[in-house]
Amino acid sequence: MKETKNISRSRAQDSSAAIEKMYITMRHLFNRGFYKPMGISGDTLREALLALRPEIYGSIADEKVELNGLLYVIERLPVGIEECRFINLTSDEGYSKSHFKAIVPPKRRRNCYRIDEEQMNVEITRGRSDIYDILTHLTFIFIESHKIKNRVLLDDVGEVSRDWVKLEAAVSQIKKLPLIEKEKAISHAANILGRTFDEVLGIYDAFGSETEPDRFLHVIYWLGKLAIEEVVDNNKRTITFSPILRERLGHHIHGEVWANNIKEVLKANQLLDRPLHVISANMHSVMNSIFATPILKTKFKDKSDFFIYEELSKSGANELRNQVEAVALKQGMISLPDTSGTNIDVQIFDTAKIDWSKTSFPTANLEEKKPVLIVMDYAFGEQAYETIDELLKPYKKDTLLNVKSVSIMGKAGILEGGKGDIMIPNAHINEGTADNYFFENELTAEMFEGNDIAIYAGPMVTVLGTSLQNRDLLKFFHESTWAVIGLEMEGSYYQKAIQSASKIRKSVPQDIKVRYAYYASDNPLETGSTLASGGLGTSGVKPTYLITIKILEQIFNIK
Repeated sequence: MKETKNISRSRAQDSSAAIEKMYITMRHLFNRGFYKPMGISGDTLREALLALRPEIYGSIADEKVELNGLLYVIERLPVGIEECRFINLTSDEGYSKSHFKAIVPPKRRRNCYRIDEEQMNVEITRGRSDIYDILTHLTFIFIESHKIKNRVLLDDVGEVSRDWVKLEAAVSQIKKLPLIEKEKAISHAANILGRTFDEVLGIYDAFGSETEPDRFLHVIYWLGKLAIEEVVDNNKRTITFSPILRERLGHHIHGEVWANNIKEVLKANQLLDRPLHVISANMHSVMNSIFATPILKTKFKDKSDFFIYEELSKSGANELRNQVEAVALKQGMISLPDTSGTNIDVQIFDTAKIDWSKTSFPTANLEEKKPVLIVMDYAFGEQAYETIDELLKPYKKDTLLNVKSVSIMGKAGILEGGKGDIMIPNAHINEGTADNYFFENELTAEMFEGNDIAIYAGPMVTVLGTSLQNRDLLKFFHESTWAVIGLEMEGSYYQKAIQSASKIRKSVPQDIKVRYAYYASDNPLETGSTLASGGLGTSGVKPTYLITIKILEQIFNIK
């Protein structure tokens, strides 16, 4: 009789199963309409996140509280959410017309409204990826809140430790804490968090702002307070999904409005019959690449173009940016700030109105029908499919768009190399499924050589969310025959929309060109280089502009 083989799963397989479980669970909870994250209904989500142990959440599975992960999450959630027991995810349901003031998180563009002391409404207008992002972040902070509760709650009746009493006293102070009081409070907080005084001191100011310098203590206190109330008073935190959100999600409501606005502006400016080039990038690199150097070269004599771009990227450079924008607007640029709820601003460049001798591309070789550039700000996850799918549809069902190319310049995690390096993909693989999208990329690694930036070429994986990066799974993708070079959130969704529009629905030319290039914002396989370790600073400027310039050189037929 054959012996039964003992089959064990690898960590990569466990991680893949955890991501799939999270994906299915979040969709189930959304369809259900509400759930209690630290109750029975939230069990599966918590267990899957703890099994996955994403790199960005650091020590989520340990007893001590994870500080860098907490900062990363808090910057992406609205101020005050730590105080709220009820979090309501809504569609755009008219709160912008009310007395409620929109709260926009520092690192995520989404409108949030504090309804009362206990409730925060978060507007979801960017598709399912926005929901996955928020739910994983909330699950993380609730897990961390229970770690705080475990360290300060001495019994079931509600008796708390001395450290907690002292922290409560410090948080109740209305004025900014003097240095001595602040350090006393940090000492008590460090005991509660299972961290050293030095670790807490090192991250303390990053949580604060000019109006709330001691916000770190406030966040820790309220997370712990609500967790204690869940156990002692059975006041469970609840996440709900509004009926309107559940009805609208997946139907391209915001993407359709966004795309129609763009087409109406093209029609009004008699640009609909011209060759169109769509570029997904930020709202400054295309404009600056075309106009900035000739405008600012007298101010920055003997300086390189990249030095000028770095100066323009600095936080206090509004005056310089305004100079460039003023010239661009005179030479055919149309600015379309978003009104659809997608949070994707757009710029349209009519190249027929540009004086090329006064640009960085004086040898631009344009055909008789001058191209039009449609530059769209970054989409978020699945929203990339919604927006490009709608944009590539015919205008009013009968006017086909002559879209010659779609170019994607984005940020991504790299699996070999470091921050600021460039990745050129030839395929996108969907994480958690076997879906894969191979394409002919008009950009090649050779085009970027000789610029003192490392270049990597190969397949890239499209992940469900930045917060679900897992070392074991990423190592598998990188070291197996998949040979993945990096991870991002939108690539396969863009390609899915482009392929269906050009190859199946025939709403745009079949020979449409695609260009994908990413610069590395982090390396999730390298300790200290994950997204939670901080931003790129000016090191992201050179790769951003290098990619933008290579895209524009192809559109302008510059050899």
